[in-house]
Amino acid sequence: MPCERKPMRYGHSEGHTEVCFDDTGRFIVTCGNDGDVRIWESLDDDDPKFITVGEKAYSLALKNGKLVTASSNNTVQIHTFPDGDPDGILTRFTTNATHVAFNSSGSRVAAGSSDFMVKVVEVSDSSQQKTLRGHEAPVLSVTFDPKDDFLASASCDGSVVVWNIEEQTQVINWPLLQKTNDVSNAKSLCRLAWQPGTAKFLAVPVETKVHLYERGSWDRVSTLSDDLLTQPINVVSWSPCGRFLAAGSVGGLLTVWDVNSKLCVERQKHEKGFTVCSLAWHPSGSQIAYTDTEGCLGLLDGLGTSTTDTVSTKQVSAKKPTKDYDDLFDDDDDRLMDEGLSDTNSPAKKAVGGDDEDDDDFLMPATGRVKNRGAFLDDENSLDTGSLKLGQDKFGDDDDAGSALEPAAAPLVPLRPIYEGPLPTPPQKAFQPGSTPAHLTHRFMMWNSVGIVRGYNDEQDNAIDVEFHDTAVHHAMHLTNSLGHTMADLSQEAVLLACPSTDELASKLQCLHFSSWDTNKEWMVDLPEGEDARGLCLGQGWAAVATSTLIIRLFSIGGVQREVFSLPGPVVCMAGHGEQLLIVYHRATGFDGEQALGVQLLQLSRKKRQLISGEPLPLSHKSYLSWLGFTAEGTPCYVDSDGVVRMLNRSLGNTWTPVCNTRETCKSKSDHYWVVGVHENPQQLRCIPCKGSRYPPTLPRPAVAILPFKLPLCQTTTEKGQMEEQFWRSVLFQNHYSFLSSSGYEIDEDAQNQSQKEQQELLMKMFALSCKLEREFRCVELAEMMTQNVVTLAIRYASQSRRIALAQRLSEIALEKANQIQEDEQEEQEEEPDYSSVRRSSGYRHTEVKGGRFSKRHNQEEDEDQEEGGEEELMEEEDGQEMEPEEAKGTKKRVNPFAKEAGSPIKPSPTAIGKMGRANPFKVSGSGKLSASSGQPRVTNILDNMTSSKKLAPLSSSGGKPNKSPVLKPLAPRPKTKTQPTLLQMAGTKAANKKAQSTENTEPAANLQKRADTPPPAPPADDSENKRPKTGFQLWLEENRKSILADNPDLEETDIIKEAMGRFRTLSAEERLSWTERAKGQAGEAADLKKRKRAEGGEALEGEQEKAEADENSAKKKKSLDPSSKLSAFAFNQS
Repeated sequence: MPCERKPMRYGHSEGHTEVCFDDTGRFIVTCGNDGDVRIWESLDDDDPKFITVGEKAYSLALKNGKLVTASSNNTVQIHTFPDGDPDGILTRFTTNATHVAFNSSGSRVAAGSSDFMVKVVEVSDSSQQKTLRGHEAPVLSVTFDPKDDFLASASCDGSVVVWNIEEQTQVINWPLLQKTNDVSNAKSLCRLAWQPGTAKFLAVPVETKVHLYERGSWDRVSTLSDDLLTQPINVVSWSPCGRFLAAGSVGGLLTVWDVNSKLCVERQKHEKGFTVCSLAWHPSGSQIAYTDTEGCLGLLDGLGTSTTDTVSTKQVSAKKPTKDYDDLFDDDDDRLMDEGLSDTNSPAKKAVGGDDEDDDDFLMPATGRVKNRGAFLDDENSLDTGSLKLGQDKFGDDDDAGSALEPAAAPLVPLRPIYEGPLPTPPQKAFQPGSTPAHLTHRFMMWNSVGIVRGYNDEQDNAIDVEFHDTAVHHAMHLTNSLGHTMADLSQEAVLLACPSTDELASKLQCLHFSSWDTNKEWMVDLPEGEDARGLCLGQGWAAVATSTLIIRLFSIGGVQREVFSLPGPVVCMAGHGEQLLIVYHRATGFDGEQALGVQLLQLSRKKRQLISGEPLPLSHKSYLSWLGFTAEGTPCYVDSDGVVRMLNRSLGNTWTPVCNTRETCKSKSDHYWVVGVHENPQQLRCIPCKGSRYPPTLPRPAVAILPFKLPLCQTTTEKGQMEEQFWRSVLFQNHYSFLSSSGYEIDEDAQNQSQKEQQELLMKMFALSCKLEREFRCVELAEMMTQNVVTLAIRYASQSRRIALAQRLSEIALEKANQIQEDEQEEQEEEPDYSSVRRSSGYRHTEVKGGRFSKRHNQEEDEDQEEGGEEELMEEEDGQEMEPEEAKGTKKRVNPFAKEAGSPIKPSPTAIGKMGRANPFKVSGSGKLSASSGQPRVTNILDNMTSSKKLAPLSSSGGKPNKSPVLKPLAPRPKTKTQPTLLQMAGTKAANKKAQSTENTEPAANLQKRADTPPPAPPADDSENKRPKTGFQLWLEENRKSILADNPDLEETDIIKEAMGRFRTLSAEERLSWTERAKGQAGEAADLKKRKRAEGGEALEGEQEKAEADENSAKKKKSLDPSSKLSAFAFNQS
């Protein structure tokens, strides 16, 4: 019985779905979880008529132009068919009805309900009702005896009961099923079926078999089974002739038996392996319609039930040689091959089994495979026996035993060899993240952080509504959709739409550039012939479209065509944010339900580069991609169909970290969360809860819920696990600061400081916990991750806890950290010996600052500049020069790192790296902000509120460094940045200061100024330039240097400083505080000098310091440019 399995059609929202044919077989009728009954003229009907019967429709039955439905308002209703007019309510229950069925004449309806009752109602007069009581749990299914005497029902109490309708009594009760408390928890729906016509057998699905009970005697006369059925059978249905029985199982297998011979004559597998929950035969017996628990409708076509010429066809086909290797893969690309599938879509092959002739029974064992292989595999086209088993080893009898039973003339049936390896997964279709399926009449075309695009396509209107979350961006728009756009994206600048091609028209891309300052705010592009848009996205100043020819086309936001490049596979979806473009595509065919996706991440800034080049995209087992996008801060993330949210971890080599599982917060299996946005600060996952569906309806307007993030660490119920999870989550969600600052964006310093402080506090709490648990080795591991400040605190804690060995180890770590900082700074000095403006040190990975930084800031902060007035003419002029040749200059810099830079005077401005070119250097930083120039010094005072005493300034420079040791590469010069001074620098510059004062020679400062300001000549600076505020430690060192030298005359400069650090640390907190106060007094004088200096020369120097701890950070010296002057400083000091 060869048949063709048609591709599935989406019919209803996810959940239980039922199907039946009308009496003529012209219509397929389905009902589902969305409360609609759809009337399909055929499987290809793209616009089926629908009747809304309630919030949910649980079951339907159709006969004689009457459509009966069980809906969620606990009623059984009648509608006329096919008009769909309401025709009254047949009966009511106290809860919802679970199954309805007509009798053979259509005069009565039986309904089973979750309130344990079964009712039989006359259609013509609904007051004529019979109630059958006796079940002790919700009723699963009901079916009429074709002769109208009996009714069979199955229930969650585990019983199958046959009732006498007139007497309303139980005739027989079989305890066959597993007991459950509700239909939703039942392993099987146990849809019973009575043989039509003769009414001889009642078919009852029990686990993986079907029991046949004889009417009258109620004895079990036979059992239908199949080796391939491993999961419970959900539903059975008889063919109209009563000879064949079809069954649909939980695993998606569809099986047809010939009841006379008890042989399986047809096997099919659901294309996605979903549970089959309803079956219906066409009145002609040539088709079976089936539905699954995901709301989809499928059809098996060409089921031949005539058996007139089976013998002759067998003999003909036996003579034909078997097909060669092509047979293995002659299925459609998107069809699953499964073991035991019959040859379903090759019309050339005739029926091969399942006849009612007894002498043929032995040819087809229960698995439907042929026993004798050699008879039809000849040498010319025999197949590789290793890779293709015919499965004869599954049967007990071998060829000899079988042949004793065979009549001599019996012809052998050629069957296709069965492929038993892993099965290819149908590739996921392309989609727009944030959109609902395209076949819906009212749908979301895009929901993102900017706004919502809705599409309407019904009888009255084909239109698109665009609504912005912030109406300050733009007012809402209503567009007529005359071109039939199916894809959309929305950004702060534009709306991008695309439509597929038709026979007459090409696929079009339309952009409404509403932020344009000219009058033409719209442009349109036709894609080349044969090329269809599959995905699109918008970024800052650009648009991208992925097409069916595996090409990505980039456009500027104004409509200029830009780069075009090819993808390795068909696109699945794309997302854009700022200058980043994220693309996911099929890199290969997946197997056994897995999708094989690849991901590319491109940076489309001035210096374009690919950050991720086609790495495999990790997904949960047997899931597919359901959303792709960026966090509001620009970190790529995505969600799979299992509800797992993963985010890019830039600090771990661009790996993907799971940060949330939305399924954990779902109440039931059919509930889902539809993600619309992700925020890292504050940590929020914005999504819409969808009850019984994967996506929300457009009306009523869905409410957005906020879910928290949680890393899947072990034992998060314990205190240790909770703190570890919080710590690593904080680290992960802080990565975006370093990315943004390295890309030249402004960052929220307060928030960054806060998260770093939080991390250090968590480390300290974990340290204390490990101390209590006497896990000293673990304490040392935690200390490795701390900043130097916090290690000092840990030492104190360890000492107070009488853990002397631990305290000693921690002090070694503290010393190592101090040395490490010093060495790092020295190496950086050596690597960049001649740059007047030293590279910034952020507490993160040191990524090179890209060339396009200045121009980007120029665009972003244009408005600010107008307010800031003429305070930064020099900056403006410099930007003007650097704007165009920026990229070229970057390469020049690499070639000759020692060439003098044009136009970069020394400006240790108090702006963060991102504000570099364009922020106001005269803005006084707020009291909450530390006025340091980079991430690293800011970390210094993170725990000041936890410790009473001030830390040493030089030690505090460790910042976040020890836990993220920088990658030291020869860096391109970074203009206009500054660094934390090392101890060597401090000593060197200080010595130079003394020398300058004693000889009244301002030459070093003048030199320094000259080198920096070569293009715009500057007046020689006086030595007040070098009188920078000192920290308490520096003042103490100046006064105690002689005594240290007296004790240790042979010490080098670096050793003197180490010794001094040790001694300074032994001072009491009060003494150290008094030194800091003295330093603060000096700082005030220095600030006055700076103000005067700024007024005269317009040189952007540091703003006023408002906090004592800020003084420690501000003690920064300009690096001495001339190595010889550095050496002379040491020589002078030691003499």
